[in-house]
Amino acid sequence: MSRQLLVLNGPNLNLLGEREPGVYGRQSLADLEDNLRAAFPEVDFSFFQANGAGALIDRLHQAHATGVGGAVLNPGGLAHTSVALRDAVAAVALPVVEVHLSNVHAREDFRRRLVVAGACEGVVAGLGPRGYPLAVQHLVEHGSTGSTGARERG
Repeated sequence: MSRQLLVLNGPNLNLLGEREPGVYGRQSLADLEDNLRAAFPEVDFSFFQANGAGALIDRLHQAHATGVGGAVLNPGGLAHTSVALRDAVAAVALPVVEVHLSNVHAREDFRRRLVVAGACEGVVAGLGPRGYPLAVQHLVEHGSTGSTGARERG
């Protein structure tokens, strides 16, 4: 049985490598995905990027319904504003690790409040693209990465 994980990326992350490279780096989203596949060949990844909360919520619901073992979520700017995305993470009972490329706590005040993070197992922030493999490693070691269902967070 393959290990199944979802990697969700929110608004503007399709522009990685082009958008504010001093903050977010020069690696593209495709590069990031390729690096995860190479680092974790045992994981069956599903990658999804959307610029709106509704599409991310729908994809989380689909992942829950199909038995995906967990998710890495970079909600982008929605991390600071989207109660609906936070509620979706809480509702699906999948292990989710939130990732931010930049150190949100060292940036503007509004970025320091992470609305979605409270429903996640953990948060990795400020390590650039290295945060994604750390989140995957956590899910592989501690999450449910098979297709037999998700474990509940306590």
